Amino acid sequence: QVQLVESGGGLVQAGGSLRLSCAASGNIFRINDMSWYRQAPGKQRELVAVIARAATTHYADSVAGRFTISRDNAKNTVYLQMNSLKPEDTAVYYCNADVLDRQFKQYDAWGQGTQVTVSS
Repeated sequence: QVQLVESGGGLVQAGGSLRLSCAASGNIFRINDMSWYRQAPGKQRELVAVIARAATTHYADSVAGRFTISRDNAKNTVYLQMNSLKPEDTAVYYCNADVLDRQFKQYDAWGQGTQVTVSS
């Protein structure tokens, strides 16, 4: 079993910054892609950013140029630096990892979510 623990959410004014972290632990052989998703009230969960193990990245159009995803493979940790935050960035942010465990079983693991609230 793999656990993902997120941290770094909170309340910030528009234009401010936050940095989210997500640490994976447990039965891990290798983590491939790591991603951040978000879900605002009344909306579907959407992909924010994804980073491959080799560090190639992809961003949603709505956050490109403002958010930066990074990872530390030695620590099985992914980060999301969020700058120039807007009220429409308010959501619960979820970490996702494409995990290969020590039994070579591959599956998606999810964190519990961390709330980000941006006030205008």
